[in-house]
Amino acid sequence: MCTYRTTTLAVEGSGKGAAGWFPVTDASVYFDHPVHAPADHTLNVDLRNPSRGASARVAVELDPVSARALAVAILDMLDNAPPGLIPS
Repeated sequence: MCTYRTTTLAVEGSGKGAAGWFPVTDASVYFDHPVHAPADHTLNVDLRNPSRGASARVAVELDPVSARALAVAILDMLDNAPPGLIPS
């Protein structure tokens, strides 16, 4: 079943593609059928810079268990960063 639910947001960061590093300006997150991962459904994350064309993209397809574990690890790192390192 396709969910057709996608969250898109502006982000600031960098991604590394086949041509090297590039600024990342946009992110899309959706739960759907993967293109490559060996799972029925995956959490898909696309980090991209549309102004640089189709090659300025980093895509990840994660099975649900891995996606949740990654989300927990990200939040843990941010919640436990030394005081003063993350702007409020």
